[in-house]
Amino acid sequence: MLKIKKGIKQLVEEAEAQVESLTPAEVEEKLKEQGVTLIDLRDIRELKRDGTIAGSMHIPRGMLEFWLDPESPYYKSELNDTEEVILFCNGGWRSALAAASLKAMGIENVAHMTGGFGGWQKEIGKTIELSALKK
Repeated sequence: MLKIKKGIKQLVEEAEAQVESLTPAEVEEKLKEQGVTLIDLRDIRELKRDGTIAGSMHIPRGMLEFWLDPESPYYKSELNDTEEVILFCNGGWRSALAAASLKAMGIENVAHMTGGFGGWQKEIGKTIELSALKK
């Protein structure tokens, strides 16, 4: 068995101490602003099963840093007008870790949504099917 000196809960707590956390209601308000990109980090199977948030962009967690770095061969030009990034996953753990990673890359305007997609469903309720996802 692997020896773990720092578990996932501690990693998430440390990440959340470094990054801005927004409630689903705060995210809904932020989405009215220009230059805000909401990124769904969940696995494609989660999106197929549960749908997503209207206007969000799907970027698999494993590709996030590559797709956001303009010097990466995987950079997505549809992010050119992005001034602020809000990340979400299913429960808020992956998005907290991912937001800390983007912050380490020097991206200042990054936040994550507490409670993730599950929190959005409970608090806001508006979701869309995968077929309606912004490409």
